[in-house]
Amino acid sequence: MDVKEHIKKLKAERNAVILAHYYQSLEVQDVADQVGDSYALAKMAQSARQEVIVLCGVRFMAESAKILNPDKTVYLPASAAGCPMADMIEPDDVIKLREQYPDAAVVCYVNSSAAVKAVSDICCTSSSAERIVRSLPQRQVIFVPDQNLGSYVAKLVPDKEIILFPGYCPTHHRIAAADAETARNEHPNAKILAHPECREEVLEYADYIGSTAGILEQACNSKEKELIIGTEMGIVEILQRKLPDKRIYSLKSALICPNMKKTKLEHIERCLEGKADPVELTAEEMEGARLSLERMVSV
Repeated sequence: MDVKEHIKKLKAERNAVILAHYYQSLEVQDVADQVGDSYALAKMAQSARQEVIVLCGVRFMAESAKILNPDKTVYLPASAAGCPMADMIEPDDVIKLREQYPDAAVVCYVNSSAAVKAVSDICCTSSSAERIVRSLPQRQVIFVPDQNLGSYVAKLVPDKEIILFPGYCPTHHRIAAADAETARNEHPNAKILAHPECREEVLEYADYIGSTAGILEQACNSKEKELIIGTEMGIVEILQRKLPDKRIYSLKSALICPNMKKTKLEHIERCLEGKADPVELTAEEMEGARLSLERMVSV
């Protein structure tokens, strides 16, 4: 029995569901029951009825799954798959910002640890960030940890004072304005679709700015024959498979999130065999982070 068939068999035996992020390898996506961005994965995990959730992504996503559905056994197949952006901020950083701006609400990008979510007021994703910020009664908003997404939201919601934390996604931050200019010159008829985790000067070249799910939807619905994708290579690979009649380019070559690519089929198999440690969080982290995540989902 090959590994894919074994995973299918084990999944039924364990009453498990496999959820995968769009940045996972195509072979991992192929064995998943559902694929989505971080917001969709949070919703899927929250509503999962199976006893076991195997979350193919990075640690903060698996933590969110556990927080939103605490009675389930949650596995992160690649246990070393962290998020560099999430690692840039600690709870003490949020507490210090609260002391400096006592009247401000704290909006925490979902790409953060459970401990940071626990000391924030509400979470957001790239697709919901503008809506979340607009929903708050406070004029001052501390936005952590992504300075690029925060800057993008600040432009969309000028009546709010957005206080930024200097975090960023190393993968998206690698894209420079020169890369966008080169791509535009090489493919003058192509539209640029970019993720708001990109630098502000890169987003100025974009014809569309949106989350990974938003980029996928825009690309699939677009009548354009050439598209330049400004996010992780996983989206380029998905689109090249889904849209063989279109030319899909990456805004920068080898734009790979190494942590997202750590998940292998053997890791999923090991989780379903019960040979891996499930995700565990402290009661304090669970409760504080749950409130931030549930507020996000409700908005």
